Amino acid sequence: MEQLVGTGVALVTPFKNDFSVDVPALERIVEHCVHGGIDYLVALGTTAESATLSKADKQLVIDVIVRANAGRLPLVLGIGGNNTAAVVEEVSQTDLSDFDAILSVSPYYNRPTQEGIYQHFKAIAQASPKPIVMYNVPARTGSNMLPETTLRLAKDFNNIVAIKEACGDMIQIDEILKDKPEDFMVISGDDFTALPTVLAGGSGVISVLGQGLPTSFSKMIRLGINNDSDEAYQLHHALQPLMQLIFEEGNPAGIKSIFESLGLGSAVVRLPLVEATPRLKSKIADFLKSFDKVYA
Repeated sequence: MEQLVGTGVALVTPFKNDFSVDVPALERIVEHCVHGGIDYLVALGTTAESATLSKADKQLVIDVIVRANAGRLPLVLGIGGNNTAAVVEEVSQTDLSDFDAILSVSPYYNRPTQEGIYQHFKAIAQASPKPIVMYNVPARTGSNMLPETTLRLAKDFNNIVAIKEACGDMIQIDEILKDKPEDFMVISGDDFTALPTVLAGGSGVISVLGQGLPTSFSKMIRLGINNDSDEAYQLHHALQPLMQLIFEEGNPAGIKSIFESLGLGSAVVRLPLVEATPRLKSKIADFLKSFDKVYA
């Protein structure tokens, strides 16, 4: 799927001080990404705080992103969970006409075996009218989807087109790249491994930081795809301190602090997450000022 090559971003859900969805802020963030050179947008991923959004909130977020994007960039919709039957039902009942693919996380909390993970994605693949990007994020799910499971699913189902791999382990990522079907895509799910994954043969990234600094981040990935590793690593090393800062107190507290500094949205998050501390906000704001002087 050419639509998913390059830099995708897992959009935040901006909130007002009363914790309701901030529609104008979400519109500004979409515009910021489009004009910054992002290649596609992901709605209702983990970074969107989808776990604390009501059904009405989720529909509002979808409607705002679709309207603000206005057909300019490909769209991916997050639909996942640890109840396979419920995920299948949601996939079957959701209007996916505006979306190019769905992103579905490996089942969390239940800690299924590799066979259980396989059967979970098999059920989704059989129900989905759209291509599926699987999402492996062991730090959040409590289990690691092993390369043999990923490759088995990639070979068995034509509509499973990619893996968003956030294991943080380049050895595991290389195992998938080495044996994957030719048209199966390996997408980094970590900002830290985005460039190494691309240089090893991956298709790009679904980024958190990319929505905050879209121009620089998407340029880094384009350079990587074109095998211009020297200039790409210059940007990677320049951005690396901010990659660390935005995850220091959890996601999306850090990236929302960037949007607060940029005047695009507030830093408000919903419990059980809490807003970034003044100390972290100050460090992020100082970094953005110094970075802007060099890369603006």
